[in-house]
Amino acid sequence: MSTLAEQLGDFATESAKNGVPDDVAASVQQRVLDVLGLCVAAHRLPTSAAAVAHVLDQGGHQQATAVGLTTKVTAAQAAFANGVLAHSLDYDDTHLPSVLHPSASVVPAALAAAEHVGATGEQVVRAIAVGLEVAVRLGMAGYDEQLGNSVFFEHGQHATSITGAMGSAVAASLLYGSDPVHALGLTASMASGVIEANRTGGTVKRLHCGLAAQAGVTAAQLVGRGFTGPPTVLEGRFGFFEAWLHGQFFPTAVTDGLGTAWSVPGIFFKPYPANHFTHTTVDAGRAFRERGVTPEQVASVVVGVAGATARTIGEPIEVKRAPETGYQAQFSGPFAFAAGLLGGGGLGTGLDDYTDALAQDAGRRALMAKVAVVADAECDAIYPFQFPAVVTLTTTAGDVLVEKVLTNRGGPARPLSDDELTTKFRDNVAGRLDDAAADAVRRAAADLRHAADVTTLLSPLSKEFRA
Repeated sequence: MSTLAEQLGDFATESAKNGVPDDVAASVQQRVLDVLGLCVAAHRLPTSAAAVAHVLDQGGHQQATAVGLTTKVTAAQAAFANGVLAHSLDYDDTHLPSVLHPSASVVPAALAAAEHVGATGEQVVRAIAVGLEVAVRLGMAGYDEQLGNSVFFEHGQHATSITGAMGSAVAASLLYGSDPVHALGLTASMASGVIEANRTGGTVKRLHCGLAAQAGVTAAQLVGRGFTGPPTVLEGRFGFFEAWLHGQFFPTAVTDGLGTAWSVPGIFFKPYPANHFTHTTVDAGRAFRERGVTPEQVASVVVGVAGATARTIGEPIEVKRAPETGYQAQFSGPFAFAAGLLGGGGLGTGLDDYTDALAQDAGRRALMAKVAVVADAECDAIYPFQFPAVVTLTTTAGDVLVEKVLTNRGGPARPLSDDELTTKFRDNVAGRLDDAAADAVRRAAADLRHAADVTTLLSPLSKEFRA
């Protein structure tokens, strides 16, 4: 009987040879545009400048494009740089209930490998589709329905970078012509990610998808040079699932419907540049604004969310009510409510609505001081298939108003249209790409399946972007 890695390898090679469903391919093209927009936008961050400078210091052959560099770098370093950029703003897509951000590693890995070898657009679309599917299925193998959470997260592990490295390796292997089973076998020794920074600070999380993409490309290249991995790398006694999940995994999540039931189109796009747990609270704030509620009329607000969500966006409440930086504001329930009520750019709130200045703004802090974040039973029953919010607002006149937002915008229940994704892309590249270059990237992504290679897609991004 085939091992899990061998079954994934058969799925990968079959999909690379015979193609993927049209809705899957269309979704991949949307995700490529989304990721590239995020890569441009992330150049505003000092950590991005540090990552790009690090890549330049490595030298090596000019093989692939790192967004924001005028000279090409090695494929592995391009994957690293673009993976860091794609994940740094917490604006990249999310799969639920595994709570993975798969595109931020798989897309950079596949684009770097594709550019290195001159792959066609159709080849890279198929590779990305397969890589995303592998990442999601490995993530879901660690999702415990009884627990209602990912076992990866219970162990302090960042499943995004761990399974993202594995998906990146499969995607890159298809483009390099390497054996995907061996690529999985190598990458299992390279995948990692610890999520403690979400609790107590640090910018290391921004590196995770870059390291995952780099690992995937490197593994595929090493397989091409003769390195091999164990076929039982996933379920073996000393394999991936034992090492990460202590043997507590669900193999049917890897194999059931493999090749027929695709997860890719159901991955949630992020409409707002903040932790995904905060998005329905932003929506509730926007709904109150549309009802005519002003900040001056707010006496108190109770944001009800799933208990697991409350720990991230509501604790400690004193910190969440007074974030010092825009990055901290991205993880604050009180700030999310204020951002929605006050309104912003992009698709409701944009990158310019999460700045250090706004985090410290006296008016916003006065509003945030009125917001409590609590666990809500109705939300607990839905989480983690959605990140719902039930928000109760009491006005200074004594009126009690309620807004329930039980599904996330950007997911299958409330999908973003192509026009909305274009708006997000334009917002992300504004001030860094001129209109002609932005249109060129958008058109190239929308028609990627028919492209001879990825040159037209990536060449407008080979320029220096100021912070």
